[in-house]
Amino acid sequence: MALFSKPTARALAIIDLLTANPQESFGLTDITRKLGLNKATCHAILTTMSHYGFLIQDPRSKAYRLGPNIVAAGNAAHALFPVLEYARAELEALSQSAGLGCGAAGRSGRNIVLLAHYGHSNPVHSPFQLGMRLPFMAPLGASFIAWSPAKQLESWLDSGEQQLGGTLDEKLDQQLRISVIAIRARGFEVTLRTEAEEQLNADLTRLRGIWDLNALEEVTGNYQRALLQSHYHLDRIDPTTRYPVCNITVPVFGYDQLPELIFSSGSYSRDLSGQEILDIAEQLKSAAERARQAAARAYNRPQR
Repeated sequence: MALFSKPTARALAIIDLLTANPQESFGLTDITRKLGLNKATCHAILTTMSHYGFLIQDPRSKAYRLGPNIVAAGNAAHALFPVLEYARAELEALSQSAGLGCGAAGRSGRNIVLLAHYGHSNPVHSPFQLGMRLPFMAPLGASFIAWSPAKQLESWLDSGEQQLGGTLDEKLDQQLRISVIAIRARGFEVTLRTEAEEQLNADLTRLRGIWDLNALEEVTGNYQRALLQSHYHLDRIDPTTRYPVCNITVPVFGYDQLPELIFSSGSYSRDLSGQEILDIAEQLKSAAERARQAAARAYNRPQR
């Protein structure tokens, strides 16, 4: 097992908390309560991070917020996702014109990370926060895996099996493979509302007053396992039939012609017809392609 550093995890938890709540600042007492840290330990971490510019402490309120070094680190990381720079205008326009909640997510190792959201998915109205991580395990992240090499597909399927205690049956394995094939064939993913989403929403709302990374990981892990036992992907779309849609997701391709990000829309207040699904998917695909082309031109990347 890889070594795990608790002091590092505590510092990262503080950054995670402030990143998810960029409009707020937090005092020492707030941070220790939300993260469950020892006050003396937390104060030492905050002082060190402030000394090196990763946090700023307000001289009057003594509350902390993100500092300039985080901006520099963010800009450096942003360069790895050049499409994200052009995603904002596209997703904001789509959110306003179609009245949808739109977002962008990227892959980070074993996680899918929410990088931006607009419209009805705004965190003021939702427990979903910027920086939120979901496990990159079957069935989550199918829009990434559908264009990935076969070895990654097998690893993704195996991860789902491990989460169920090695009990992924042949029927479920086949269903996941069919879903991945359907996503690649039509160019977008459609997921259906399930009880798992309702439970995730409730759990995230319950945890909103605290910021326990272990609790968050447990909640998202439970969500992923529940989805494996649900009818999650919509593989065949009849334009005249109505469906309880959760999300419609499209890949945004990078330089290596693999998905660099995903754009998605959700927060649907009613069931959608198959034709509505197809129309929204086309709007998302067009937005993704415009963002990709803009990034390619700006960074002198070859056009596909």
